[in-house]
Amino acid sequence: MPFSREPIRSEPPFSLPRALLTQSWLDLAFLHWPVDPADVAPLLPPGTVPDTLDGVTYVGLIAFRMDRVGWLGLPGVPYLGSFPETNVRLYSVDARGRRGVVFRSLDASRLVSVAVARTVFRLPYQWSRMSLDRTGDVVTYTGVRRWPGPRGAHSRITVRVGDPIDEPTELEHFLTARWCLHNDFPGGPLHLPNTHPRWPLHRAELLECREDLISAAGLPAPTGDPVSVLYSPGVPVRFGRPSRFAADSPPPR
Repeated sequence: MPFSREPIRSEPPFSLPRALLTQSWLDLAFLHWPVDPADVAPLLPPGTVPDTLDGVTYVGLIAFRMDRVGWLGLPGVPYLGSFPETNVRLYSVDARGRRGVVFRSLDASRLVSVAVARTVFRLPYQWSRMSLDRTGDVVTYTGVRRWPGPRGAHSRITVRVGDPIDEPTELEHFLTARWCLHNDFPGGPLHLPNTHPRWPLHRAELLECREDLISAAGLPAPTGDPVSVLYSPGVPVRFGRPSRFAADSPPPR
């Protein structure tokens, strides 16, 4: 039986009346490079394959500010739940056609939050020294990894925020509008759904990018400039409860 990928949607295809987690993602810079699906496939959880658009998949370097992570409807925590973060992510699809992301690393500056995420969700969070600074329309994100490593892995990204995008392209929706996380987990891979309003996206000019997080995540180091650079002021996000999916499901066609 053939499987088909769900359509690329700019808004979530479902609602989450009861959220496991709430948080906001603010002041985001999205940088993306094309990458060979053959390099991505071995890094994805069982039961998923690289998601592609016109035969191409991507690696994303996403820098932002996490704000007020809250559990089970409780108010978000202003200190422990608020911190800069930079992640390296890939794009996946499972046998039900659900397009998602797979995180290869997530650098954050709160050690307690890193420890909880690594223990509870088995996500590859890394404790890092990080900052986010904004002067006018220029935003700079920096990070240097502390634990568990590789110690010293780093990034420095500076973008100039441009005009709002009235009608994002199909590729821009493909790279930003993702409604689940796929994650390997003891006992079988997990699907974690999320919802948020449609991304308010802006054009952005990349002024600086010095990083080795992508190669530290097991991918070839990018060559050349990213093919997509975007900025968003951010969105509030809700996560639902995780569910398992079959690791040996036939991949989508």
